Amino acid sequence: MKSVRQCTVLLGLFSLMGALMLGCGTSDKQTTAGNTSTPSAESTTSTKTSEVATTRDYTDYKGHTVNIPTTPQRIAYFGENYGDLLVLGIQAVGTSTFMIEGKVYEKQVQNVADLGFPINLEKALELQPDLIITADTDEKQYAALTKIAPTIMFDTFAPLNERLLHLGDIVNKKKAAEDWLAQYKIKEAEMWTKLHAEGVKAGETASVFTYYPGDRLFAMGRTGLSQILYEKNGFKPTPPIQKALDEDKGFVQISQEVIGQYAGDRIFILRTPSSEAQQSTEQLMKSKLWLQLPAVQQGHVYTQDIGKTESDASTREWLLEELPKLIK
Repeated sequence: MKSVRQCTVLLGLFSLMGALMLGCGTSDKQTTAGNTSTPSAESTTSTKTSEVATTRDYTDYKGHTVNIPTTPQRIAYFGENYGDLLVLGIQAVGTSTFMIEGKVYEKQVQNVADLGFPINLEKALELQPDLIITADTDEKQYAALTKIAPTIMFDTFAPLNERLLHLGDIVNKKKAAEDWLAQYKIKEAEMWTKLHAEGVKAGETASVFTYYPGDRLFAMGRTGLSQILYEKNGFKPTPPIQKALDEDKGFVQISQEVIGQYAGDRIFILRTPSSEAQQSTEQLMKSKLWLQLPAVQQGHVYTQDIGKTESDASTREWLLEELPKLIK
């Protein structure tokens, strides 16, 4: 499992891969044909004021300082967490559409061109975006994107409350981001109150596992469903998963033999579209090692499609309703 930042698909088929928001555009330049008169001081001042009002400098988390539109109009997005844009009322002009397939917000994405994966630079240029936001930290790719439009590297693995505020700042929707987060916090507290009333005990641990092709088993850390499970009022990670969180790892690959060390009081299994991965999951769940786990013996195992457990704002909002249904 690798993020889009590394130009590989996170966990192969895992929709938590690296991410890119692309948006490019050009600034208007006014010229008057045949007019050779010198502009007045007042006209020059007005023009400079207009330029200052429409662009600004922004420094991304990798240290690039970029002059970007104050209010970008044509954003191309490439990578995880497209659902963050939707809660801010924004549609990109382009994205890698396979990254939104099967997501809970898929039908909300409209009139967005496919930029492919890896990103098709010619297609991005055709869209004439005025801003590019990419989760890919490859400097060579970054240099190519900057020739199309102002480009920002964006940390799509950052916690939701940090990530959405940064995104809101970039697209001039910071107030909308703050309002959404305030409402989400209230709804999230209500969900955990409901779950605790229905039998979830304080201090219970939880773990999230998923298989990918090649018989690869992963314990999820900083990404996806884990982000909602390990909130303040939620479940606790087991010690090995806590170590992964402390090291800012989105996931760790493990062997079946050590699954008991990672397994919590509640276990969540994420299903992937791969038939090979599904077969590996079925074999694990029939094994003696699996059947001896306390969570399995107590019936505290839950399954969900991996595409419906992402960490974007739209999915997180959906999960507030779905998680209590899943944990019965």
